[in-house]
Amino acid sequence: MTHANIICIKWGTLFGPEYVNRLYSGVRRNLSRPVRFFCMTEEVQGLHPEIEVLPLPVEPYAEPMGEALKVANRQGAMRKVSLFRQGLVPDVKGGFLGFDLDVVITGSLDKVYDFAPGKVAMRHDWIEKRKGRPTGHGSVFKFDPDKHPYLYEDLAANPYAEVEKARGSEQRYTSHKAMDNEDFSYIPEDWVVSFKHDCLDLPPMNYLREPHLPEAAKVVCFHGRPKMTEAVEGYRGSWLRWSKPCGWLRDHWVDRARADLGAEWA
Repeated sequence: MTHANIICIKWGTLFGPEYVNRLYSGVRRNLSRPVRFFCMTEEVQGLHPEIEVLPLPVEPYAEPMGEALKVANRQGAMRKVSLFRQGLVPDVKGGFLGFDLDVVITGSLDKVYDFAPGKVAMRHDWIEKRKGRPTGHGSVFKFDPDKHPYLYEDLAANPYAEVEKARGSEQRYTSHKAMDNEDFSYIPEDWVVSFKHDCLDLPPMNYLREPHLPEAAKVVCFHGRPKMTEAVEGYRGSWLRWSKPCGWLRDHWVDRARADLGAEWA
């Protein structure tokens, strides 16, 4: 059976290795085929031994990209483009399904993995859609380095201009570049949901009941606040985002991962 190729990137100290391990567990528990799970990182300590590590490169375009990101007031926001380089994993042919680390897998990923073959695919960003703008959200992304080499090559060839055009946003760069090449599809919105927009009730109901998990949700994104660690325990950051402890999040993100990999890894 053909493997599913899954990829993520981790740099710096914002996310510990348990985020990668729990993502790996969530993915392999929710795909009906074998998984090859790749993590691009400079820090391998604490990662589960079945995770295939890719070294985090110092890109030749890093300096002009960094200067452009300073103007855009973003730090490291375009690092994920390193995942798009053709030949990154020499023995892998075909596409990848990628995830940010601040997501939790809550349902079968088979349809997501098989969705829109040959296309770059992302969910429509919640805020951008509200404003009537066609931008994908980068928490879940499909791509094929052999079919979409321009995702890496265009930034490498002209980093300052590309970052400026995308206003420092990797998800804007990726989705708009694919749209310009007629290579883009939106992942169905009920498959990839936002915790704060789709799971958390508005006041006063958020004070009265636990956040709910939409029935069709396969991935829940924790962009902005609260993050997973906050939502598990209950969040008190603002009256709008206030939430009770989230039992289904603890189950999918922590308990099932520990049962799968062992407490030492998750």
